[in-house]
Amino acid sequence: MSKLQWDLSSIFDGGSVDSSEFTSFVEQLETDIKGLQQRVESLAKGDVETFADHFLELEKLMAKLQEAFAFTTCLVSANVKDQRAKQWKADLKPLRTQLQAHLLHISDKDWQKLLARPDMAKRSFPLTERRERIKKKMKPEQEQLAEALGQDGYHGWNDMYSTLVAQMRVTVDGETLSVGQANNKTGSSDRAIREKWSRALADKWEEHEDLFAETINHLAGFRLGLYEQRGWEDPLKEPLMINRMQKETLDAMWSAIEEVKPTIVDFIRRKKAWLGIESLNMHDISAPIETDVGSEEIPYDEAANEIETRFRNVSPAMADFARKAFDKQWIEAEDRDNKGPGGFCTSFPVSGESRIFMTYDGSPGSVQTLAHELGHAFHQHAMEELPHFTTKYAMNVAETASTFAEQIIAEAAVQEAETREEKIKLLDTKINRSCAFFMNIHARFLFEKRFYEQRKQGWLSADDLKALMVEAQKEAYREELDEYDPHFWASKLHFFITQTPFYNFPYTFGYLFSLGVYQRLREDQDDFEAAYISLLKDTAAMPVEKLAEKHLNADITKKDFWLEATRPIVDDIEQFLELTE
Repeated sequence: MSKLQWDLSSIFDGGSVDSSEFTSFVEQLETDIKGLQQRVESLAKGDVETFADHFLELEKLMAKLQEAFAFTTCLVSANVKDQRAKQWKADLKPLRTQLQAHLLHISDKDWQKLLARPDMAKRSFPLTERRERIKKKMKPEQEQLAEALGQDGYHGWNDMYSTLVAQMRVTVDGETLSVGQANNKTGSSDRAIREKWSRALADKWEEHEDLFAETINHLAGFRLGLYEQRGWEDPLKEPLMINRMQKETLDAMWSAIEEVKPTIVDFIRRKKAWLGIESLNMHDISAPIETDVGSEEIPYDEAANEIETRFRNVSPAMADFARKAFDKQWIEAEDRDNKGPGGFCTSFPVSGESRIFMTYDGSPGSVQTLAHELGHAFHQHAMEELPHFTTKYAMNVAETASTFAEQIIAEAAVQEAETREEKIKLLDTKINRSCAFFMNIHARFLFEKRFYEQRKQGWLSADDLKALMVEAQKEAYREELDEYDPHFWASKLHFFITQTPFYNFPYTFGYLFSLGVYQRLREDQDDFEAAYISLLKDTAAMPVEKLAEKHLNADITKKDFWLEATRPIVDDIEQFLELTE
């Protein structure tokens, strides 16, 4: 029987911040960081060999830092009251920026010599990427100053938002919940419950809208000011650079989605009729439909066996890895008090292990989440033999492996459905994901893009932001809804995250790219598993356009690839429409 609590003792003996092994690890790490800092400060400009040695040392420190941060993150997530785990902090950004500044002082001739070193040749892509990016920014000392000021300025606004939301409480019929708990209520299969909590949340966001309008304006103002100093006119420049993709690729993806939206509209209209409602709200689209199929809870061990079996039909390596994760207790899934919200997968590059955090409740959605996070963990597993700097894949391809794993489970579930009602319910769940990626996230993208364009001209009031949000939602949903969510800009954390600008389109990219990968490799490769693992290993070694060209023989700057990737979605909707005729 699988245990629902993870085991962290294989990372650091004792599995807590009281571990003497962990204490020694972080003390040595802090000493090593200070030592490298001193050596970097005395590094002569143009000293290529010493720079290379320092760069390799930085790589080791980055891996160790991630090991320690992942450990404390796991402790705090498993017990939000673990105050001691929150106290340890360290930062390599100033040191990293200072060392990378030396990339500007290496001549082209010496640069070629540097890349010719066997140990550096393996790291040629992250090295070259860093050199090109630093050329596009301000002078290194200015970047360091901006980062230092940003801790209490730029990032401070993100912290302020999180603090405000954490303190908010929503009350309905005498029941008082946090914002996160109230949001869960809006996904209820009972429309009366959805409506009550949605209205209560809307009132709460309206109550604080001026505070959140000020927060998002200041955050965007800082970001735009920084971009101006760097000479960046397009707010999409940084997110595209972070995700290693061209604007042509992004445009081609959205263009293909627009082409299939009429089919999704057919689904929305049919679902509205099936639900028997006159006024369609955003929360209705993602709501589970009611059939005669029961909603019995799926035991955790049954879910584990189901995932392993369905993975094995596609990839024995994925199945073996999933079984290892279950057996070695790499997953924290217990439903208990004092756990953090949400789910994640984190890697331990020094130990060569991963850990998955979630709260398993026995629902089909929990099974999907478990498969999703196992997909992330398998991605990290596939890259564990590579140098640490060549494993830093971007968010768009990070979501590819996870949604790929979800697709395996969802597709198998539909195929194995024994009754019409069961198949309708499972298809609805699959298609709901498409609606979220193609419409909800598209609305977020449209809003954020237009917000930054207008913010260049000046301050936007809460009323301005609400109007902009509704405009984006109407366009994204093809005006099929009767009610929209004008405060979505205030309620969605992603708009306030400072580490990753435009925290939206990478989700849609990862979802649709995973469908394209799934189809191309299953149809065209004799050895699907080896081809898939080979692709995963390259996700941090090249731009996504080159990744697709190399492994899929596809040009993702063109709409054709993305239209082909949408084919399973169209098939699902056609099947749903036929079954619900």
